[in-house]
Amino acid sequence: MIEAALRAGTHERRSVFETFTRRLPAGRRYGVLAGTGRFLEELADFRFTPEQLDFLGRTRVVGDATLEYLADFRFTGSVRGYAEGEAFFPHSPVLQVEGTFAEACVLETLILSILNYDSAVASAASRMVGAAAGRPCLEMGSRRAHEAAAVSAARAAVVAGFAGTSNLEAGMRYGIHTIGTSAHAFTLLHDDERAAFAAQLAAQGAGTTLLVDTYDVEAAVRTAVELAGPQLGAVRLDSGDLGAQAVWVRALLDELGAKDTKITVTSDLDEYAIAGLRSAPVDSYGVGTRLVTGSGAPTTSMVYKLVAREGASGQLEPVAKRSAGKGSTGGRKHAVRQLGADGRAVAEVVASSEQALDRARGDLPEGVRTRELMTDLVREGEILPGATGAEGLKAAAARHAASWAELPAASRRLSEGEPAIPTQLLS
Repeated sequence: MIEAALRAGTHERRSVFETFTRRLPAGRRYGVLAGTGRFLEELADFRFTPEQLDFLGRTRVVGDATLEYLADFRFTGSVRGYAEGEAFFPHSPVLQVEGTFAEACVLETLILSILNYDSAVASAASRMVGAAAGRPCLEMGSRRAHEAAAVSAARAAVVAGFAGTSNLEAGMRYGIHTIGTSAHAFTLLHDDERAAFAAQLAAQGAGTTLLVDTYDVEAAVRTAVELAGPQLGAVRLDSGDLGAQAVWVRALLDELGAKDTKITVTSDLDEYAIAGLRSAPVDSYGVGTRLVTGSGAPTTSMVYKLVAREGASGQLEPVAKRSAGKGSTGGRKHAVRQLGADGRAVAEVVASSEQALDRARGDLPEGVRTRELMTDLVREGEILPGATGAEGLKAAAARHAASWAELPAASRRLSEGEPAIPTQLLS
């Protein structure tokens, strides 16, 4: 597209692209935006290397004029969007890119690959955190994901409220609290369970978490408390009927005087399994496979569409596709969330002009107010502070907690249903 636009002389037309999803995954009531900070980090260093340019030229993907353009590529436009961590709904304009056609066009795959995956993980993580009802959820899915995606998944999970990760790279990059336990292999390495526990306690101290289901759970718990004393940090259950086991393991720990020793559970958990364990004496949940694969929805199906471009007059003009089932709404969008008197969200309002949004603000039912959703992220190529790194992740987690608290109670249900609030499209 860039090659053809360069030849036609249209590549420098000012353009506005928007990222949104037409619908939520089946049965989901809301989505969670994640990955914005990662996108901005990538954008800061988005360049074409000599090796990449050589490949594009050698394989005749593009011609000399396009190679020259890409060699000097720097994004000089602006980016607006929802704050990372915000809940979103169908047609929410979560990211808006304005620049020349060529520079906005070349960012499409970067934006969609990051936001689609990270938002899928964060959306699943939010449901799990809700199901946990205040008990910590811990990200442990690195072995079930691509090595680079594993870091992204850990970050996205923390955006949505997870308390820590077993991924040390994510901990280093983003200041995330890191956690972990030993595997069954560590127990099997030693001549018996007592020797394995003694070795771990000697290295990690009594506050460690001992895995107690390699052989016989009851015997393991008794040995663990005998060796560590009542200061034992936690025991981990990783197989069998986790709920039933947790009940009698709790009773056994209390009987042995380890009343403060916690119980953490793992083993292919998802939001439904976590909800099923709500009445069990479980203190934390380690979640892996289902989290990093979006718990059945591995993408949020976000798209990146041109909604306005510079016309003959030099002004931006709305453009839209009319494809059956895949149409779009033209014009740069403005978005607010309507909140009722109780502070709960009642509607998402997406307007294709400021005038339409002003009319909507002036026609609110009594007691209803609006909250602005769009925020500046990049101005004329300069990335604004506060959205990247550890600082950005902390802000995103806080934004999600506040946004989640606004959602109506029905959004917490795990049963299939319509989006928690309707989206009003105004033109």
